[in-house]
Amino acid sequence: MSTNKDGVIQRDMGDNVMANNDTVPLLQRNEHHRRPSSDPFLYIVVAVSLLAPISAGYTIGYSSPAIPQLKNDTILDDNSASWFGSLLNVGAIFGGPVAGFLIGSIGRKATLMACAVPFAVGWALIASVPYVWGLYLGRVLTGFATGMTTLACPIYIAEMASPDNRGFLGSSFQLFITLGILLVYTLGVYLSYVWLAIIGAIFACMLSCFMLPMPDTPSYWLIKHDRHRALAVLHKVRNVNVDVDLECREIEATLDNSDNNVSLSEFGQRHLFMPLLISLALMFFQQFSGINTVMFYTVTIFQSTGSSIDANTATIVIGAVQVVATLVSVMLMDLVGRKVLLITAGVLMAISSTTFGLYYFLTKDEISPTTPSGLEDILLGNAKSDLGWLSLSSMVIYIIGFSLGLGPIPWLIMSEIFPSKARGLASSIATAFNWTCSFIITKEFLDLENLLHKEGVFWMYAVVCVLEIIFVILFVPETKGKSLEEIEDYFRRRE
Repeated sequence: MSTNKDGVIQRDMGDNVMANNDTVPLLQRNEHHRRPSSDPFLYIVVAVSLLAPISAGYTIGYSSPAIPQLKNDTILDDNSASWFGSLLNVGAIFGGPVAGFLIGSIGRKATLMACAVPFAVGWALIASVPYVWGLYLGRVLTGFATGMTTLACPIYIAEMASPDNRGFLGSSFQLFITLGILLVYTLGVYLSYVWLAIIGAIFACMLSCFMLPMPDTPSYWLIKHDRHRALAVLHKVRNVNVDVDLECREIEATLDNSDNNVSLSEFGQRHLFMPLLISLALMFFQQFSGINTVMFYTVTIFQSTGSSIDANTATIVIGAVQVVATLVSVMLMDLVGRKVLLITAGVLMAISSTTFGLYYFLTKDEISPTTPSGLEDILLGNAKSDLGWLSLSSMVIYIIGFSLGLGPIPWLIMSEIFPSKARGLASSIATAFNWTCSFIITKEFLDLENLLHKEGVFWMYAVVCVLEIIFVILFVPETKGKSLEEIEDYFRRRE
């Protein structure tokens, strides 16, 4: 910490942010204010908003149990099944930008409530129209709602939370996505794809109803020049010992209320370009590490291994592991920080992708004629021993790694590093990019498999994970314990 010639306190990212003579010093907040500062009502608000990621996770995982049923009923073939799994991403690509517009125009809360409409209509189509076109349209609509959710919910939680619990609450978004995935995996063992869709529609209705009495965020009301409502919300979600007027002024200090719209051309400025670059890179690594290939085709992957492990059982195990690992990440987020978890995730996923590729390599049906006869006995391991344990353990380690870091943290960082007035547009770009990558990696999985073989695809994922480790070490700042205003100031001071 240092003082300039005008007596203004300056701090770096590790200490806090810089104040000036015209605004409230952002870090004259003492340790008393940094300690648990949230009213229990905040946790009720966040819990209700988390119905949105449960619906999103349920939608993401739906294709895994549904596709085998639809193929058995001859409604889908291999090609249409691939499209059914991938069209969620197409809808989500457009859902994110729409949500980015809506959070600025109708608010964060109303946008979350609006997600329920395409969810409900999409599930109704899937449940009631047993034709390919109906399934496709329903999948696009539920994907559209999922894209809206992945943008609106992290922003809503980040703007409601205080710095001391934003990591915990923000990463719970991914935790509840995994709960939705586990739920549909488990129900898929017992229910038809029609009843699974009906349950999805029920969750959508619950989201809209329960969000109705919840407040919108203080940042939204300040953007709309309604300081009274912003203070009212802060009084509801903060401990009585917290100076909410000070927090309100800190938020105001970062808002340019004369122009709350940001154009694309302004992202050439370093304080906007660098956060966008970091967010896009993390979204790329999240998807090209292969996660949605694993989630969408979990049952199919395990069936293709030919192992003695029941595919549905293995799928539920994977879903449960994902929930537990994400819960661990939620608990660690505000203790060890984002960077450590991202690096740990990259290491675990690189190792497990390599071993999963090794499994496919060792269980090939055909061995090259140039392979030495002694090595052939090893490579034909599927004929001599059951290597199902290798496939399941590789998947478990992969899911643990993803759930610790690359699952929750890209969405959390997206909600943290953009300035308030740019948060809608920037998050729209990042969300659309994420789902575009997801579509590419999901739709082209079979083509990649034909080109590189199964083992080659997973080894490609391993390379992506290594690149993620390098990028995080070099470029991603630690945001643990920093207010949104401090993070914004960090990027501004590096222009």
